[in-house]
Amino acid sequence: MLEPRMAKFQWGQRVVAGVDLVNDGSYPDREADALLVAQGSMGEIVQIGQHVDTDTPIYLVEFGIDSQDSCVVGCMEEEINPA
Repeated sequence: MLEPRMAKFQWGQRVVAGVDLVNDGSYPDREADALLVAQGSMGEIVQIGQHVDTDTPIYLVEFGIDSQDSCVVGCMEEEINPA
């Protein structure tokens, strides 16, 4: 059994997308591999969970908070950076 890894970021923390985030099939209303969030976009962590199989933190990040095109995306630590 793997020991759960502690979260690097905190709920409510502002982060920046470190890479382009594309649809992995989680968004049925958008085409597969469609760009969801561009690298450099600002977001805020709205929830933190754990990936069941790997016990690694998964962050739900709301990008585009100040616009009507906001999008909540599940991110791994490697995909986001502190703002």
